[in-house]
Parts: sequence; structure tokens; C-alpha cells
Amino acid sequence: MAATGELSFEDDIKPLFTQRDQEAMLIMFDLWDQEDVREHADDILKTLENGRMPCYGPWPEDQIDRFRRWKDAGMPE
Repeated sequence: MAATGELSFEDDIKPLFTQRDQEAMLIMFDLWDQEDVREHADDILKTLENGRMPCYGPWPEDQIDRFRRWKDAGMPE
């Protein structure tokens, strides 16, 4: 987490997505690209909450919450 307590894409969100996740989604967008994730954040969150992403098993609730908090905070860099 950033020194201010604010979540950042590079430190807190990007590491949530494995290389396997990133490669699987490249057909639609890049999970390691902040602008792509910002553009698709609502859909990503819905998919995470429904347990359909990643395809090899749902994220733990704390990781989903981290993504949600980042999104709700305005998706800071």
C-alpha cells in the first residue's frame, strides 16, 4: 500500500492478477495495464464477485475487497 494508506494499481492491484490471468484475458484487454483495468473495472469486479474470475478458482474475499476499495477510491495510480 502507498505511504498515504491509499491503494495503488502498481503495488496493490496489478499483483493480484497472475501471468496466467493476464494472458487469458489479452484477447479482450490487458489486466496489467492500468488504463485497461480502469476501463473494465465494473465488469472485472462483477466477475470477481460472482467467482468466475480467475478461471482456475475464485479469489479470496480480501482480494476482491482490495480491488473494490481501489475502484471506489477512484482507481489511483
